[in-house]
Amino acid sequence: MIFIVELFEKSLIETGRQSSKGNQLKWKDNGIWFKADYTGYEGLSEYVVSHLLQKSTLSPSEYVVYEPEQIKYKAVIFNGCRSTDFSCGWQVITAERLFKKQYGISLNACIYALENVCDRLKYLTEQVERISGIKDFGKYMGKLLTIDALFLNEDRHTHNISVLMDGMGSFKLCPIYDNGAALLSDTTMDYPLGIDVYNAIKAVKAKTLCDSFEEQLDAAESLYGPCISFFWNEKDVLQLLEEVGCYEKRITERVLEVLLEQRRKYAYLFN
Repeated sequence: MIFIVELFEKSLIETGRQSSKGNQLKWKDNGIWFKADYTGYEGLSEYVVSHLLQKSTLSPSEYVVYEPEQIKYKAVIFNGCRSTDFSCGWQVITAERLFKKQYGISLNACIYALENVCDRLKYLTEQVERISGIKDFGKYMGKLLTIDALFLNEDRHTHNISVLMDGMGSFKLCPIYDNGAALLSDTTMDYPLGIDVYNAIKAVKAKTLCDSFEEQLDAAESLYGPCISFFWNEKDVLQLLEEVGCYEKRITERVLEVLLEQRRKYAYLFN
């Protein structure tokens, strides 16, 4: 059962950054992060993707788990999600910010100055490793790009690929977060309810290294090998969707349809 949590302006977080999809309302209250749906069913997407990652070869420390939530703010009740604060006192530093602080120029611009997708991925990986001292960032990127391809996360860019930094300037990998733009969740602008799901799937564009999820994934696998596999099935998805009562049936039916099509398409990722 989902209960309504009431949040107030003192807990509202000013992110200072808009994604390509706008700026979600976000709050932090007693160590819990809350995000309200903005263009569709982002909260449902975060919940479903994170729980399906529990049925993968990732360890629990490698990703953030989201739960569905209804949020009352002022006079409005929003659907959304919540998660615990994964930073544990460390600072979340985006790859874009890390690079710009070091060199004074845009990482995204430098990436797209290279023609080859493999070269772009190598450049991103090598720069983050050089600045932070983190090893195996390539494997991390491989996992991220695999997840994005499977779940159709269209909003992964250098502003939400991150590392964690402590007060002494040491760095470590950041748990994978921010999958709200997956699963055709934008029903306001790009994927309104009622359109053909298979045509919508074909229309989704990646953002990290190019506009093709397949090219990004091919580049990651050619450089770093297979990085993650999954073992969820239709029954698992149905169980997750049955536990959420705040989204209308045609939304949950679409999420199921998208997931089953993506599972078919990327069957080799499943044990």
